[in-house]
Amino acid sequence: MTLPSFFTTTAPAPQPLPLFINPPRLYDPRANGYSHVAVARSPARFIYVAGQGGEDASGALSPDFAAQVAQALCNLRTALAAAGAEPCDVVRLVVLVVDHSEARLAALSRALTAAWGDEPPPTCTLIPVPRLALDGMLFEIEATAVTALRLAD
Repeated sequence: MTLPSFFTTTAPAPQPLPLFINPPRLYDPRANGYSHVAVARSPARFIYVAGQGGEDASGALSPDFAAQVAQALCNLRTALAAAGAEPCDVVRLVVLVVDHSEARLAALSRALTAAWGDEPPPTCTLIPVPRLALDGMLFEIEATAVTALRLAD
């Protein structure tokens, strides 16, 4: 008995999720810790992480910008893990920086580059702002992540 072709056709090999693109006609942004384009393929789970600040579990904020960035990235990792995601699943970041400067951009770029390591960094938009939600808050980061669907979904 010969089975119809839809029973015997092999599924295409899974593609990496997501795909990051840095077109050669644009400058290479990886040294600044981001990519120009992220492509998410369906079916997928989309995970939206609200803005994470540099406060620790007790709510304390360091007055140091780099320390707040480091803590906010730690908080982001914790939030992603709660949804079954990792930094490599993040496709988009939005970062808010109080009193933005080249020095703060350099500190942020170093932190993002270290956080993503050898993985392609996500897209990122930096928005300078005069103030954030809490007194003393200098940095906030929100993320969109994409993972493959799981059986439990």
